[in-house]
Amino acid sequence: MTVRSERDEPVEYRQHRFRTPPGATEVLLVRHGESEPARPDRPFPLVDGQGDPALAPEGREQAERVALRLAAEPIDAIYVSTLRRTSETAAPLAARLGLTPVVEPELREVHLGEWEGGLLRRMVAEGHPLARRMSAEERWDVIPGAEPAAAFSARVRKALEKLAGAHPDQRIVVVTHGGVIAEALAAASGSRPFAFLGADNASVSHLVLTEKRWILRRFNDTAHLAPTFTTTASLPT
Repeated sequence: MTVRSERDEPVEYRQHRFRTPPGATEVLLVRHGESEPARPDRPFPLVDGQGDPALAPEGREQAERVALRLAAEPIDAIYVSTLRRTSETAAPLAARLGLTPVVEPELREVHLGEWEGGLLRRMVAEGHPLARRMSAEERWDVIPGAEPAAAFSARVRKALEKLAGAHPDQRIVVVTHGGVIAEALAAASGSRPFAFLGADNASVSHLVLTEKRWILRRFNDTAHLAPTFTTTASLPT
């Protein structure tokens, strides 16, 4: 049956673009740029027990590309973790926008226990049995001394809820880590823990946080990094 208006004209029900709900917070999750390579003879310096490499030259170029991509967006605040690869990635965008990045400690990467300092990269590259088990079980805490899965999940959720509470009806940039992004998107989508692991360096993912739910709008956007579509993910830390 065709529905008609008072003027006897057909009523149309169009498709519409997504609109951010009132009171929600838009979060652009930016993974830090590529960091320095890990070397067995030169482990990364530690900050509060976590590896703290600087950006590699490629990572600094990626940070500039992120800045170019997001500089025209209405952004109300920029947040970074305690690890310098996030603040170094945020710096070009912050300079363009005239904002000072705020350090949020709870945005730091998952703690890798005995595999900190760059050792995770080696173990994954060499196919260590625990690295294979980590991927199969989708748990960081199979690594000796690593942060428990439940604690990591709670930390990430608490951090983002805190930021959402401080920025209703605003858009913020959160420059953080691959593990944090994966955890946040898994929480939003109800997916497996590692379903979103492997976001590219300097990629942008997009969450909309409301009081009732988290809405995933975009994952691993890298249009600003290369003119071609990529299907190759990088290591998580």
